Amino acid sequence: MLDVKFIRENKELVEKSAKEKGYAVDISELIALDDTRKAELVKVEELRKKRNEIAAKMKGGKPDAAQIEAGKAVKAELAEREEVLAQAETKLKAAIALVPNIILSDVPLGDEDCSVEVRKWGEPHETGVDHLDYAVSRDWVDFERGAKVAGAKFYYLKNELALLENALLQYALKKVLEHGFTFVTVPDMVSSRVLEGCGFNPRTSDQSDEYFIEGEDLAMIATAEMPLTGYHMDEIIDEDKLPLLYSGYSACFRKEAGTYGKYTRGLFRVHQFNKLEMYVFCLPEQSEEIHEKILAVEEEIWQELGIPYHVINIAAGDLGAPAAKKYDIEYWSPVNKKYQEITSCSNCTDFQARAVNARVRRKDGTVECMHTLNGTAVSLARAMVAMIENYAKEGGKMYIPEPLRPYLNNKEEI
Repeated sequence: MLDVKFIRENKELVEKSAKEKGYAVDISELIALDDTRKAELVKVEELRKKRNEIAAKMKGGKPDAAQIEAGKAVKAELAEREEVLAQAETKLKAAIALVPNIILSDVPLGDEDCSVEVRKWGEPHETGVDHLDYAVSRDWVDFERGAKVAGAKFYYLKNELALLENALLQYALKKVLEHGFTFVTVPDMVSSRVLEGCGFNPRTSDQSDEYFIEGEDLAMIATAEMPLTGYHMDEIIDEDKLPLLYSGYSACFRKEAGTYGKYTRGLFRVHQFNKLEMYVFCLPEQSEEIHEKILAVEEEIWQELGIPYHVINIAAGDLGAPAAKKYDIEYWSPVNKKYQEITSCSNCTDFQARAVNARVRRKDGTVECMHTLNGTAVSLARAMVAMIENYAKEGGKMYIPEPLRPYLNNKEEI
């Protein structure tokens, strides 16, 4: 979330940035709500002062009837005004939650078609194997039984494909550890406060992507980014301990709402998959450099696996609420003859940290919000799609890149 003081002082910038992202927000109404909150706070503070003055006069002796009545009257009025203040604060918080993060200056403007290619790597293959047909023919995946037990777009992985998933995880984990990340496993559910703190506000009501637990203040996570965002909630970290680099492994659960018209075949877009995520808490002045570092780790993984890709700087109209800037890596799909998203990494600046109250104490004693960043080390379902499309042979075996062989009994093919 943005700081209300920043919103007041940068009204035009906030409105312009929200519009570029495709969010309809009324900053004038938000400021009016803040004015109401401030006015109610003044009234509450005056009544609290009056209550304390009456209490001080009543100390050390027997209060008279007038003092008792005055005390009761102030107490009743204070309770009423505190309730009004609480309602004003709730309305303001709800309004602020709808305001997306400010975009950085080098983010392209426009919708997703306006995203800018940063660079390409590798020579695109001209022909490839459909991953679903190939995996089904080899008894590697079972969507029918997945649908039987959980519904459409759930699945079982079997045999070599399940082993390939494990190999990809082990390889990616080794890679992030080499780059100084601390490996953590995370809860597969988070509270509403953490969910809201992540800032995944859909542009429309029919785009909500989370599975909620009925009767509980819990939702299934869509990414390990969610519980990692809450890891240092309500904490103050000393400046010399930053940056803090974490890599979280988890299952990810998504309704995939609002994906009409997007590529959904087989494992590419499913309701549950596993992912290894990178997440960083850092000083504000470090975040742009660390964003490039996370991207470099992602590129290193796909270069070592030999999968052709390009990097794009995502346009404002395709950015989510929390991101100030985002890179996507899209692998070359020889089946669909186009680049398709396989990883992303975002600089969320202080947007998430402010919402979960994750702060840094500077050496001079001042306290401010940290910056947070996230990036995909490997999203396993899509990674397997890319591997099959680029390395499987129609009617034959699938080539295994050298970095994965130690985790597959040194097999060159499966």
